[in-house]
Amino acid sequence: MKTETPDPARPPGPAHAPAIPWAAIIAGLCASLVAIGLARFAYPPLIPPLIEAHWFAASDVVYLGAANLAGYLVGALLGRPIARDFSNRAILRVMMLVASLAFLGCAFPLSILWFFGWRFASGVAGGTIMVLVAATVLPHVPAARRGMAGGAIFLGAGMGVAASGTVVPLLLELGLRQTWIGLGLLSLVLTAVSWFGWPAAAAPAAAPVQTPATSTAGGKPGLPLNMLYVEYALMATGFVPMMVFLVDFVARGLGQGAHIGSLCWVLYGLGAIAGPVSYGFIADRIGFGPALRAVLLVQVAVMLVCVSTGNVIIIGIASVLIGSFPAGMVPLMLGRMHDMMPHDQAAQNLAWSRATITFALFQALSAYTYSYLFNHSGGNHQLMFAIGAGAIALAFAVDMVMAGVAARQMRNVGAGLQQEV
Repeated sequence: MKTETPDPARPPGPAHAPAIPWAAIIAGLCASLVAIGLARFAYPPLIPPLIEAHWFAASDVVYLGAANLAGYLVGALLGRPIARDFSNRAILRVMMLVASLAFLGCAFPLSILWFFGWRFASGVAGGTIMVLVAATVLPHVPAARRGMAGGAIFLGAGMGVAASGTVVPLLLELGLRQTWIGLGLLSLVLTAVSWFGWPAAAAPAAAPVQTPATSTAGGKPGLPLNMLYVEYALMATGFVPMMVFLVDFVARGLGQGAHIGSLCWVLYGLGAIAGPVSYGFIADRIGFGPALRAVLLVQVAVMLVCVSTGNVIIIGIASVLIGSFPAGMVPLMLGRMHDMMPHDQAAQNLAWSRATITFALFQALSAYTYSYLFNHSGGNHQLMFAIGAGAIALAFAVDMVMAGVAARQMRNVGAGLQQEV
């Protein structure tokens, strides 16, 4: 009988490192680009053309922009219930199609209700995808690479920010309707690219090693997890001012004009592209908790710089750093939740669904609150930035307290085990 000579370059069986499912990661990136990056961030640069083309009144255009955020909250609420009856792969495919068709529907402004419906539908697609995409892809990724993989998945959101400052202006040269159609066709192409990349089913749960650094009492994080929800809400509240007011601050607040304001938005977009992968890379090496706390401190410092200076070069550099935060914090939060519940994938998915709902709610509420404060403060941009920095600082404080609570729980577990012995 012929025996096979072992390949010395490849370790046998269990020692062989599991492959990284690149097709699934690319599918996740396409999904976040279509339903979050483009569906949400392509709209702001389209607001002036919508008004100038008299498709809708100025007040209606702002109202229609909020439809996506409302839909996002609904999608986050519906994601898990829908997944009980249908496979994640089928839902993700359908939602990408919905987001793509929404662009094509918006190319024909038949009425405010028609336009609102399509913008709302695109938000539902984004919220549903945000809840399900990580739960679909990350279980197939080796644990040591989940920070980087999570960053790659949500890189699409950052790419959408960059596209809003580059691709959208190029499409607008063809016309407003052609821009909507172009975005729809691009989304359909990305949907096709992702179609066969989704995993057919969830990966079998591995048996992770529970360590004091990643576990809490009895595997049930309890209070620390609730504190993490609070932290995520504060982070949503904190990043909104720079996202909403950055361009206007540079253009009107600093008197630099629309061109320089748009340039800062492009820099913000470049940071959004770099954030998810770079944050994930750091987390894979120092841990998700330390990485998140370091990022929060940097964000507070940079936002306070924007409060205290009017130097456009410094603001431009700050735009890159601040832009890295909204999309980059997502893989860090995912990693924190996985660390808290290393043995229970179902609990991880439920926790992430609740976190996404919390984030969507506070993002929408804070957007309207900041708009109210801005209008009643005489258009004080830097006051908005200071409030945002305060919210991020509170998030850091909550994280520090949460880490202490988790450490105390672990000490209690260790003392109990010693008594049993």
